[in-house]
Amino acid sequence: MKKYISILVLSIAVISCKSKAVAVQGNTSQTIAPKEDKKVIEKHYDNKLDFSTLYIKASAKYVDEKQSQNVTAEIRIEKDKQILISIRFLGITMAKALITPDAVSYYEKINSTYYEGDFTSLSKWLGTDLDYSKVQNLLVGEAFDDLRKGKYIQTIVDNLFRLDEEKDANLKKTFFLDGEKYLIQKEEISQPSENRTLQIAYSDTKNFDQGALPTSIEINAVQPKGKTSINLNYNNISFNEELSFPYSVPSGYKKVTIK
Repeated sequence: MKKYISILVLSIAVISCKSKAVAVQGNTSQTIAPKEDKKVIEKHYDNKLDFSTLYIKASAKYVDEKQSQNVTAEIRIEKDKQILISIRFLGITMAKALITPDAVSYYEKINSTYYEGDFTSLSKWLGTDLDYSKVQNLLVGEAFDDLRKGKYIQTIVDNLFRLDEEKDANLKKTFFLDGEKYLIQKEEISQPSENRTLQIAYSDTKNFDQGALPTSIEINAVQPKGKTSINLNYNNISFNEELSFPYSVPSGYKKVTIK
């Protein structure tokens, strides 16, 4: 359960198959994107979701090499300030995670443990830099990284714009955007030399007054210790309601570290 909570904190908040939205094959022929489509990144950010708070009730399936679990997740977001995620099984709260720009905290009931710290340990555990914005971006379907700050090789694969970062051969980042609304369909971060990969795929996008939001997220994480996947399906969504963010570690819980 500790590993389950840690992964979901990284990816939604307690994280990581095959995308329902788009199947992207690595050996598909590629062509250079037309000159008139060079503003792909700019157009992606024209779709930025506009909200103050976001409430999501989701179903989640977690699978690793030892177990499979179906749970419900309640996600509360105060934009750019805090994210609270509650994980429930049969109506019982089994874990909570509170994420802010400065800290990550969670507790889980089965082993009566909790974690408090910043993003440093989680970034090292995942194998890529992690911060509050990336977790929030993941949940609302925006690019994991701020694409405006990078340099990319742009190609077209299966009618999707593919952006490969030109930065570090030991850390590869790839983003796939659709050619109509320039929304993220899939993104992948990998460290081939360390056998680490994080892949996120989106589908079932719905349009709201606040913008477009994918309602199905599939996350695959591959690490030397094994594979983990999480499928999230957003069932109920509401914007700009007054939300509370109750979080406190129950007494008697033992603090853990993430390595």
